[in-house]
Amino acid sequence: MKCDWVRQNILFYVYNELEDDARYEVEQHLGRCPECATELKATRKFHATLSETVAEPNPNLLAASRMRLQEALETTRQGGIWQRLILEPTTWLRQLRMSPALAAVILMVGFGGGIGATYNFLSARAGSGVGGNGVLTSTLESGNGSASLSSPLESSAIAGIRSVTQEPGSNQVSIKYDTLSTQEAQGSLNDQRIQQLLLFAARNNYNSGVRMDSVDLLTQAPDDSRVREVLMYALQNDANPGVRLKALDGLSGFVRQDNQVRDGVLRALISDTNSGVRLQALRLVEPLKTDSNVRSVLTRLAQTDQNASIRSQARTMLAQMPEMD
Repeated sequence: MKCDWVRQNILFYVYNELEDDARYEVEQHLGRCPECATELKATRKFHATLSETVAEPNPNLLAASRMRLQEALETTRQGGIWQRLILEPTTWLRQLRMSPALAAVILMVGFGGGIGATYNFLSARAGSGVGGNGVLTSTLESGNGSASLSSPLESSAIAGIRSVTQEPGSNQVSIKYDTLSTQEAQGSLNDQRIQQLLLFAARNNYNSGVRMDSVDLLTQAPDDSRVREVLMYALQNDANPGVRLKALDGLSGFVRQDNQVRDGVLRALISDTNSGVRLQALRLVEPLKTDSNVRSVLTRLAQTDQNASIRSQARTMLAQMPEMD
């Protein structure tokens, strides 16, 4: 791993903003690179100094902001060069690392703006008769802090999913999630609220372990079109290869009958960065090797793929196919 990449991500590392696999790689590099270790020490010192001046935001507010920013970025069309510069974090971080004073100003202004926006947001909700826990106020059971299943959730009211667990040998699921405070919903996989929370966690949650658990449970009900859509999203976009493998498992029964699923699996076969995911995708399309789209991809893999195992298996599959006129 190059030092430039590590130094660009040290600030993310200090603020615990890296995915688990990236964090592991950074830690491994820091253990053998004195220069980057010195950079980490300086960054932590700067972080400690800044923390004495600027108050830390509420964790739930921070989580909600992350989720809303991610949703906004997913639905915003790619802009021109100036917009990309504004939204590209690594460009700013290079400047911040070279100018701690500029970083302090930006963070203080941003935090102040966040407080103001949150105040206006809560004031507006209070004016409309919604309590501090958003749409969950009217659904909380007294005394135990658990949410009932009487009304559907709005995704904008969810800051993040903390954990997803299923009772062994049963259809009952327990999900802890954050609004302005941590809530918990319990019910079967057939409950609308449980399904909504699982769909949200699989697509938006910043904890890869929770995404894994959510996708694993969703594979038990892949007939639902919403579930299939989320599994397709996880296969194409999730940074964790384990989550992508789980998504493939859930989609396996639909490769033959759903062309969108077939095409999604073929995309994973061609371009996924993990060889295990690609090999699983290859196994899923094997029954469809006479399909013209599948045949075209297999021909490409057999001729040019860099992975020897995939190249060999593609050739074997093509050799077993009858000649087509």
